[in-house]
Amino acid sequence: MGTLDGKVAIVTGVGRPDGIGEATALKMAEEGANVVISDICRTYEGDMSWYPLGGWEYLESVAKKIEDMGRKAKAFKVDITKKDEIEEMVKETVKVFNRIDILVNNAGSGVGVGPFLDIPEAAWDKTMEVNVKGTFYCMRAVIPEMLKVGGGRIINLSSTAGLMGPAEYGAYSPSKFAIIGMTQTVALEYAPKNILINAVCPHFVETSMGRDEYQYIAMLNGITPEEAREKSIKTIPIGRPATGRDIADVIYFLASPLGSYMVGQAVPITGGGEIWSP
Repeated sequence: MGTLDGKVAIVTGVGRPDGIGEATALKMAEEGANVVISDICRTYEGDMSWYPLGGWEYLESVAKKIEDMGRKAKAFKVDITKKDEIEEMVKETVKVFNRIDILVNNAGSGVGVGPFLDIPEAAWDKTMEVNVKGTFYCMRAVIPEMLKVGGGRIINLSSTAGLMGPAEYGAYSPSKFAIIGMTQTVALEYAPKNILINAVCPHFVETSMGRDEYQYIAMLNGITPEEAREKSIKTIPIGRPATGRDIADVIYFLASPLGSYMVGQAVPITGGGEIWSP
């Protein structure tokens, strides 16, 4: 018996290997939930075509892992900047499972980093569109369904860059601050209706996206990705980056009965990184 038996969870951004999305979806299934997973499953267009995104084959493989655990799973190709695609996923989820109890807004974009004067306007727009508007659209689509079943849990993915503004994160950091603000205001509105909304704020995470970040730091500083990783680890008192499972465990806590007194919080998951000083 799991603490989420009978619950239905939607987790976005599950199509990249060893990511937070996959770890979260599997944790929800371990605890008894049936899980709906999504990812964009295509490349961005134009100037953003270089940015690596989740793929359909990997998304299907995660759904298979969930089913192998004895849970039900359904995968969707969803661009969270497209309101109609989100609404269709929610409609199909309710049609198949009759309810939605948990939403994890994990899908996001990290293109808005670099020297402030060098950030392309297209990167600014894409970062805000995915991270802020995408979270907005997903919450707006799911909250009415949660009200029908007497409540639910929403966990939004922010970042330590949403708690403080690091240099050269001129679009990404504002987008993650916005997620915390949206989390707090909507949490206050819906807590009386038993919809508990919180955010989590990871630091460096050892995922495929995290490794892309090491490559970017290396490029900016004229060092190797391995040196960038070691430099990052030195800012973490616990001495290692997080794993996707580290983040998933805290998300599960917020989604489970254990998190029943958590409202509007932005929870750092950093190994002490957000309080480190040289």
